[in-house]
Amino acid sequence: MTHTIREKKKLLARVSRIRGQVEAIERALVEEADCERIMHMIAGIRGGVAGLMAEVVEDHIRTHLVDPEKNPGALNAEAADQLIEVVHTYLK
Repeated sequence: MTHTIREKKKLLARVSRIRGQVEAIERALVEEADCERIMHMIAGIRGGVAGLMAEVVEDHIRTHLVDPEKNPGALNAEAADQLIEVVHTYLK
């Protein structure tokens, strides 16, 4: 997946933020924080993971499905944009 290599620094930054969020939940559980706080933190992680997935999927579409040089049967750019919009909507 060349796009993950090209975007490696950006993706790793997202993963680091997600790791920090998971560690914060662990601390909250150890400290016996209230349920509402923990659920809010879990929702944040879910959003972070969904954002990471959306970014990787979008890069995959643009790199592997739209580029006619790499894929002779490539999607046209408009179809790719529509697909990306659906992915982003689903992963919100």
